[in-house]
Amino acid sequence: MQKFILTIAGGGSTYTPGIVKSLFSKKEQFPLEELRLYDIDGDRQDKVAIIVKQVVKEFAPDVKFVTTTDPETAFTGADFIFAQMRVGKYSMRELDEKIPLSYGVVGQETCGPGGLAYGLRTIFPMAELIDFVEKYAKPTHWIVNYSNPAAVVAEAMKKLRPNARIINICDMPVATIRNMAAVIGADRNKLVVDYFGLNHFGWFTKVTVDGVDRTDEIRQHAIKYGLLVEDMTKVDAQHSDPSWIKNWKNIQYMMEMFPEYIPNPYMQYYLLGDSIVEHSNPLHTRANEVMEGREKKIFDAVEEFNKTGEVDLSSFYTGVHGQFIVEVAISLAYNQRGRFLVMVENNGAIKNIPHEAMVEIPAYITNDGPEAVRMGEIPTFHKALIEQQYAVEKLIVEAAIEGSYEKALMALTLSKTVPSAFVAKKILDDLMNANKGYWPELK
Repeated sequence: MQKFILTIAGGGSTYTPGIVKSLFSKKEQFPLEELRLYDIDGDRQDKVAIIVKQVVKEFAPDVKFVTTTDPETAFTGADFIFAQMRVGKYSMRELDEKIPLSYGVVGQETCGPGGLAYGLRTIFPMAELIDFVEKYAKPTHWIVNYSNPAAVVAEAMKKLRPNARIINICDMPVATIRNMAAVIGADRNKLVVDYFGLNHFGWFTKVTVDGVDRTDEIRQHAIKYGLLVEDMTKVDAQHSDPSWIKNWKNIQYMMEMFPEYIPNPYMQYYLLGDSIVEHSNPLHTRANEVMEGREKKIFDAVEEFNKTGEVDLSSFYTGVHGQFIVEVAISLAYNQRGRFLVMVENNGAIKNIPHEAMVEIPAYITNDGPEAVRMGEIPTFHKALIEQQYAVEKLIVEAAIEGSYEKALMALTLSKTVPSAFVAKKILDDLMNANKGYWPELK
């Protein structure tokens, strides 16, 4: 069986140990010859690599392990690249969240003004990454991209690098599927879902298990409880923090009002924005929760290893985040035609929204890329919301490419999370000041 060379771009991410554990849990189906970590922040990556090295040693000692800050070393001959860059790291995420909240607007890393700020930081670094990969990797390579905000990144790369061998994915739909499986006592891998929307902006319309429609059971649970289950820590530690408990619970309120389809949890930021702000602490956001939780945990483990030479690898879990990206890579590698929710150019898959929109829908993953499943026409309410959000994403990409302050202001003003152009301008100006050195120049 062929062995692959795989590079994780953004190797200094705290997700990396979990992804590597997921890779090695599938080492018989997806054998690696070499695993490389690549990051522009070598110091941070070196710390994370201490943990990753122990994972390699315990689970796949025959795999060559390399860390580098050099693109040529990282990508030469690579078969697969997992991209998970976070431009500006958590210090900039904190500002993405806190600046909008200071004006009474949703503060979230991928939704609303914070997501647009993050997008402006990520567009050109992602294009640069694609260029490095195309220069050095095998012609048959695939980039499987987790970098947020995935909707903005996908829209931008469609314009800037239309021929890139990249599949944009997100673990939020599969995490929601995991919760739905727990609700009905089924194996996540047996659920087949229909879904339409944009990334972090969509709805589940049908759920079947072994050919049996289980949608109504999940719908009735969601109307009463959201997508909470009795013990969230048994479902997945990644999405059981206090803020995530609220997120799963908030699905209840959306379902009470609009019970036909089951929303992606991120729809709360658009449909329940005033309540989200009311229950947010503008001085302590999700970024702080992550820095005090997952970030601290991994760097404490590094410090402990440096002192004692020991590390508890069981604390670095293989949740759906790591499992999903590996499952997609396996389907790409072996032409398995696995059915996954991914981002693709619409081209009529959702009949009554723009063909050029980058939508998130089911697709069969082949070694030539995704083959979209057609979702047909969608109702007026959902169509209008999607078209508004797509216009926001299209405008922010155009703002980046053209260096247009006006288009950035249009994007923020049009966002359903922002109450007026006056507020949009104040937030934009503060974000622009905070992102000096990260954003393209806007005039």
